[in-house]
Order: sequence, then structure tokens, then C-alpha cells
Amino acid sequence: MSEKKMTSSRRHHLKSLILQIAMTWIEDEKKELVAAKAAYMAENCPAPSLGGDQAALMELCKKLHATIDKLDEERYDAEAKVQKADKEIEDLNIKVVDLRGVKKPALKKVRMSADSMLAALLGSKHKVTMDLRSNLKQVKKEAKEEPTEAAGDWRKNIEDKADRKKMFETS
Repeated sequence: MSEKKMTSSRRHHLKSLILQIAMTWIEDEKKELVAAKAAYMAENCPAPSLGGDQAALMELCKKLHATIDKLDEERYDAEAKVQKADKEIEDLNIKVVDLRGVKKPALKKVRMSADSMLAALLGSKHKVTMDLRSNLKQVKKEAKEEPTEAAGDWRKNIEDKADRKKMFETS
């Protein structure tokens, strides 16, 4: 069976139908929530009887304040428990990360010129250009200019010390 592609008008029509159905469901849910709230309030919060003298009303207000204080304490206790549990969860997550370890990504070799390294280290404000190869050539030339006699002297000293070492080893 070959599947035919749906035309854009058909797809648009179906999409609008789905949206209409979803809108009616949302409206029904809102109505159900309002009805459930009204039923709960009627069941748990009976209408206050305001018929009576001032002393009865004052007594009713005291009762209401007492119940409000009690509920506030319960809410505070529950909130403290939740905060404690959240802190414990956070600590455990940190321990899990510590136990698991952090995987470091493999470093890649990057070829970089000396100028770009200095620019990266010093920032873009400082313009430094160095020709390190020419400096190396100068050092090599300076090393060749040393007298060869001085080189012979230290070599002789090393040979003498080696001879002394051999004397101690043989005896």
C-alpha cells in the first residue's frame, strides 16, 4: 500500500478540529474545578452564623484566629521538612557526582606560533612579535665563538676524576 501525502488544506483542517476539541476539554476541566472547589468549601467551611450578640462574634473570631495559627504552624513544619529533604537530596547528588568522578575531555594537540601564544597570554591589547628562530641562530653562533682551550680544560678535569674513581674501585 502506498501512503499518500496529506494535502496542506486537509492537514490544516484536522489541526483546527483537534484544537477545537482540546478547547472544549479545557473549558470542561475549568468548570469541574470550580464545582469541586465549591463542594469542598461547602463541606469543610460551613457558612458562619452571624446572628448573635457581639460577645458571640468575638468568640468566633478567637476560634478562627486559633485555627489559623495552628494551620500556620503546621505549614511551617511541613516547609521545614521539605527544605531539609531538599538539602539532603542536594548533598546526595553532590556525593554521587564525586563518586562517579568527572570525565575530562581528551586534550587535542594544537600547533600555535610563538606570536599567537604570546597574544593569547598577554591579551589583544599588547602587540608582541618575536622571531625566536633568529634568536636561536644567534645563540648557536655565540656558542661557537667560545675558545676550545677552555673546553679542553673541563674535559681533562672530568677524565682525572674518572681515573681517581677507578683507583678507588680497584683497591
